[in-house]
Amino acid sequence: MARLPNTSQRLFIVGRTGSGKTVAALWQLSEQSIESMPWVIYDFKTDEHIGAIPGARPLDLDSLPVEPGVYIVRPLPDETENVEQQMWKIWEHERIGFFVDEAYMVGNDNAAFRALLTQGRSKHIPAIVCSQRPVWVSRFVLSESDFFQIFHLNDKRDRDTLTALVPANLGKRLPDYHSFYYDVGKDDLAEFSPVPNVESIMQTFERRLSRKRRRI
Repeated sequence: MARLPNTSQRLFIVGRTGSGKTVAALWQLSEQSIESMPWVIYDFKTDEHIGAIPGARPLDLDSLPVEPGVYIVRPLPDETENVEQQMWKIWEHERIGFFVDEAYMVGNDNAAFRALLTQGRSKHIPAIVCSQRPVWVSRFVLSESDFFQIFHLNDKRDRDTLTALVPANLGKRLPDYHSFYYDVGKDDLAEFSPVPNVESIMQTFERRLSRKRRRI
């Protein structure tokens, strides 16, 4: 059975619009350490499924979460500097996971994002990073990822970018919502069936976050 990322590892999920990328990312997050540490979602696109996470709380760019759980930040296009400042706070605090819904919107000049990717392992800062165009994202996302989950990509440039790192035939068209899953540390490539549906994922969030609230 394929292993999922732990509390210090980075996962990069890619795929064209409609491929199942964001739903897979939410499934991965629902299986993460949300009961024992805070997770910050950077929702640049105001995604409807992210907005539907039961028990998630809004977070502004001037704050850091204190309690375990899921927190959603919705940055405006002109708030890239504020995003970077908050990421530096996460880097300094440690033990806060982060989820970026569209990596290129963070900006390739974001030094805090690079620091989280390159030093997050020792600081126990896990990451889930998504993109529909891997050719646009920082090379650090590619080089520092411990896991890749790859859905269908339309552009050959995007497939070529990933082929240099993942031993998969990305020109092979998988069935809808299937993905390649690569564990870098184990050099293990698998083909994933579709993840659970959105309703089931939301039930997992509700169950786990409700249990966390009862403990608090």
